[in-house]
Amino acid sequence: MASAASPSPRPVASLSARRSATAPRAVAAAGPHPLGFPRRFKPSTGGAPRSSQRVAASSSKAEPVEERTPVAPLADVPVPAADASPPGPSLEPPPQVSTGTWKWRGYNIRYQQAGTSGPALVLIHGFGANSDHWRKNIPVLAMTNRVYAIDLIGYGYSDKPNPREIGENFYTFETWGEQLNTFCAEVVKSDAFFICNSIGGLVGLQAAVMEPQKCKGIVLLDISLRMLHIKKQPWFGRPFIKSFQSLLRNTIVGKVFFNAVATPESVKNILCQCYHDTSAVTDELVQIILQPGLDPGAVDVFLEFICYSGGPLPEELLPLVKCPVLVAWGEKDPWEPVELGRAYASFDTVEDFVVLPDVGHCPQVLFVTVEFSPLLSIAICLVFCNFASCDYCFVCLYLSCRMKRLSL
Repeated sequence: MASAASPSPRPVASLSARRSATAPRAVAAAGPHPLGFPRRFKPSTGGAPRSSQRVAASSSKAEPVEERTPVAPLADVPVPAADASPPGPSLEPPPQVSTGTWKWRGYNIRYQQAGTSGPALVLIHGFGANSDHWRKNIPVLAMTNRVYAIDLIGYGYSDKPNPREIGENFYTFETWGEQLNTFCAEVVKSDAFFICNSIGGLVGLQAAVMEPQKCKGIVLLDISLRMLHIKKQPWFGRPFIKSFQSLLRNTIVGKVFFNAVATPESVKNILCQCYHDTSAVTDELVQIILQPGLDPGAVDVFLEFICYSGGPLPEELLPLVKCPVLVAWGEKDPWEPVELGRAYASFDTVEDFVVLPDVGHCPQVLFVTVEFSPLLSIAICLVFCNFASCDYCFVCLYLSCRMKRLSL
């Protein structure tokens, strides 16, 4: 599938440049935007998906959810010093986060949810992660939105069917895209914004291509460039890739490799590579990533995905997406270099490209801090809303913007 791009790339925005204009004050809904964001979303014409892009939804069922307390209460977030601006309204505690199980194709799928009103946001994790990777974000985002975070099949605490028993083409972006769309139909029960990290970005894009009516907009956080994709390898190296994949899949070498990385020490070292701020790599985070990887079947899913060198590339999916897309990229991402990611700013569907200074591969760890929470909220407001019908305000620079009405 050929990629398409605009002839003249749009300017790439810098987070530091935007911060200088942010002040803790209420902003009227109408009129020019005070923060200097370059673009406003223009509603797309939409359109029904091609029949070839549709995937039949399988029978599934949502189970009752269990209540749990938020992992990161808002009170833990540092509050900036007061200035001459008038104080904002009193802060309410973040909503409770619930954990539930949903049946999809006969498999148990774990998800989390919080919030009872506002637009629906679906959070999609990356490779080897799960919905707990968003544990600090869910309560804060749920103060003004209905928030859902899902464990993709094969990851987290969702079932991990053996690819040898169900076929080698099961763990693909098409499968996960179908899972996401069916989740929106049966659990979310509305269209939604997708907020995605790493390979989760390809899942969100694939779902939006398959069923455009399910997705109102996409936020891509350090989307995977898929540098090991077969199309990105020189012709003379492709036979060696196939041989190496066969070695991992069909011999003891793959399981030895998995056992070497599935230890607390190895997981911590890997996380310290992708997090520029290594203080975020806590023992809690290590266990969040490690524990589901010790489940039966996890090794087979792990090997199946690292041998998955086909499927779509971001540059192939972006021209097919009908909804607006925001791309945010950590300046210090060692796995997906921002220099390569900048190319996505030129696609017509990409409304804005934001560089996050001193941030690594997983920006979501910063969503509840003073620095990043306003960025996501305002970006959603500006990129996805008709500005004339969207009312928003700041409270001390770190609360999410209030979206009373959001229309496309």
